[in-house]
Amino acid sequence: MIESYLLESMSTAIIALDKTLCFQYLNSSAETLLEQSSSRTRGMPVTSLIHQQELHNDLARALTQKQRFIRRETPLEINGKIMTVDYSVIPLENPETRILLEINTLDRLRRITREESQHNKQEVSRILARGLAHEIKNPLGGIRGAAQLLARMLKEPSLLDYTEVIIQEADRLRDLVDRMLGPLTPPKIAAVNIHEILERVTQLITAETEGALHIVRDYDPSIPDIPADKELLIQAFLNLARNAMQAIAQSMAISDGQIIIRSRVTRQFTMNSERRRLVCHIAIIDNGPGIPDYLKESIFYPMISGRPEGTGLGLPMAQSIISQHQGLIECESQPGRTSFDIYLPLTQPYNQAITKKRSFS
Repeated sequence: MIESYLLESMSTAIIALDKTLCFQYLNSSAETLLEQSSSRTRGMPVTSLIHQQELHNDLARALTQKQRFIRRETPLEINGKIMTVDYSVIPLENPETRILLEINTLDRLRRITREESQHNKQEVSRILARGLAHEIKNPLGGIRGAAQLLARMLKEPSLLDYTEVIIQEADRLRDLVDRMLGPLTPPKIAAVNIHEILERVTQLITAETEGALHIVRDYDPSIPDIPADKELLIQAFLNLARNAMQAIAQSMAISDGQIIIRSRVTRQFTMNSERRRLVCHIAIIDNGPGIPDYLKESIFYPMISGRPEGTGLGLPMAQSIISQHQGLIECESQPGRTSFDIYLPLTQPYNQAITKKRSFS
């Protein structure tokens, strides 16, 4: 039915309540918000999942007074999480459905706005970095060639050490520039098991730390294969895991450190201005010192590093690879807990894959 199609395509959470203020229906966005299915919540009181006295009062008054209530930028506790929302309470004249509750999460809208702003800044930075990299590579080739010619002309063997240093440093800078440019070929997309990738990364980090670092696997085995380039994703996740490992090593004994690698499915998620029905969510969480405040807005820019010996290319390269897969990286950090959250599409954009669900009474 057209009504069901429209409800399921809405980004607003639509919740239908009966005369006892128990759940009767959730659209897809409401299921995502409450992290519950419509069938599972049917008959449960709204107070079991949404905690906010003002909302409960509005629902009761709407039921008795037949009056609509609208609240702006109101904090709601949903499943133990505090969210800032706009909500509307609408009384209905219907034997089964008495109240329609509409919830718009402002946190989600703010995240999308922040993502768009961050994407624009990073795109400008990427263009500048690529232009700079090309400008550096041109004279490097001349310097290396001149050093090789000079080496052939020198008769004193001891002087060859100096030309060799020039050649080696020119090669080192060339490799650094190539890393700054990132992958130059498009990813070779095939169906891959995300947990095979994560296990490979775990093995490499375990080998590098000789097993001293505690790595916790928290996988959702139901995640299907994803369309991706296996080798590129291994490189991206390895860069993120190494970043976590190095942050831990800076502040504590490596044996006291812990990295959690978590996989989940997230529903109705917007990234790159497209709403996806299902995405694969990977979190890499460490108990290191956290990212300094002055670096939080620029960690994905090339040549930005919190370590004196760091090149500042690991995170930008990881972001470039994830972007090539139409994905998204977000970071939240505070002392003792830094989480890099990676989202990769499992399905087509939502507006290309809406399916009929169930009719709404």
